[in-house]
Formats: sequence, structure tokens, C-alpha cells
Amino acid sequence: MGADVYFDPVVDEHVMHSPMGIAIPAWYFAPQKRQFAETGWHTLAAMSNVDGDGPIMGLDDPASATMILQLAGEFADVETKRRLWEAAEHHIEPTWNSDTGEFTLGLGLNEPYPRGQWNARMMAGWVCTQGAWSDLFNKPNLAKFDEPTVEGIDFPTYALSEARWDGNSLYLAAHPVNTATEGTVTTARLTNITSVDGWVLSQRDGSRKVLEGNGDHVPFELTADNQTVVISRQSL
Repeated sequence: MGADVYFDPVVDEHVMHSPMGIAIPAWYFAPQKRQFAETGWHTLAAMSNVDGDGPIMGLDDPASATMILQLAGEFADVETKRRLWEAAEHHIEPTWNSDTGEFTLGLGLNEPYPRGQWNARMMAGWVCTQGAWSDLFNKPNLAKFDEPTVEGIDFPTYALSEARWDGNSLYLAAHPVNTATEGTVTTARLTNITSVDGWVLSQRDGSRKVLEGNGDHVPFELTADNQTVVISRQSL
């Protein structure tokens, strides 16, 4: 089975008519033509021996590894995805810069800067669970635009390792960029709320702090320790 990666009707040229013509566009077809996209994944998986008992092929080539790992996020089961990333680790050169807080994949290229597109696509596969990419388009969470929002995080010095609204409370955890900023305090603000009154921040030790509103938002502080705090509104 094969398809064209590209067809030029002007010169009647079928470019790279092969099974790769089905696999290459699978990520883009996933939210639109699921059956076609799954065929692309299974074709690539068979070519790479993803479902076999022997070594997985193609992981030593950055372009091939990118496609395999990206598509696995959307289509592979948990165990297959785990096995893929475990095998890929020997080739993709995961690197953590403890000063800048950046995690990148060097891909064995010995280049001064990581390949941004390949890194981004691989990371899409890493964070994806089965069907998550398709659900972004077919089951979008539109309610989030009307829910409380956190703004003003001093990124990249601080990032949020957790930011989740459950319908009643906001769960937040601040992550420091490096050990030098670990345990330091940063500020943020709660916006997109119907009232600035009655909001309380609760720490993991049970202590609570009443937050004072300022205009149309509620300012608050977060400690960069990756500990979850909860902001909720008291009944008035």
C-alpha cells in the first residue's frame, strides 16, 4: 500500500509514492480522517518493527525517530509508547540544562542549538495520550475561556507545573527555573472572575490566607517549590 507524498499536476509527477506517503501526513489527518491516519501509523509501526519483538528500527535517524515518537503519542497504547521512548533514549540525547531549566533533545547531532522543530514534534508525542491530539479539535474545552485564569507568571524564571480548575477551586504549583530560584516567591494575579471578593489561598499544611482584590483581579504570591496550593472562593 502506498500514496504520494506530493503530486505535481503540472508535470504529472508523483513524488515518493510509497508507504511513507500514508505515514507522513498521519498527524495532520488524525483529527479529520481518523481511519486514514491510523492506517498511516500502523504502516509506520510495521515498517519500524514497533509491534515486533526485535529492535525498533529508525530511531537512530532523527527525522525518522521524530515521526515515530510523535505519532506514537496519538496512536500507541501506554506499553508501546513506553517501550518506544525507552529504546529511543539511546539515540535522542535528552539533555537538562540545570542553569536555564531547559530540557532539550540533542539527537546526537553535535550542534550548538537543538533542532527546534524536531524537538517540538517529539515533545508533542511525549505529552500526548491516545486520541489527545484529535480531541483538541473534536472535543475542545471551550469552557476554559469563561473560567478563572492565572496571569503574570514571571516566565521563564517560574513556570506552573500544575494549573487546574475543577469547577470550584484552582490548583496551582510553581516550578523554579533552577536551584537558585527554588523556594523563592513570585507574584501572579487571578483574572476572568465575576467578583474579586472572598478568595482564599490554602497551603498544603492547612494554613489559609484571605486574598484582597485589586480592581478587576486578585493578586497573590506563589512559592517556587512545586507544592500544590488551592485558591477557592468562600461563600459570602
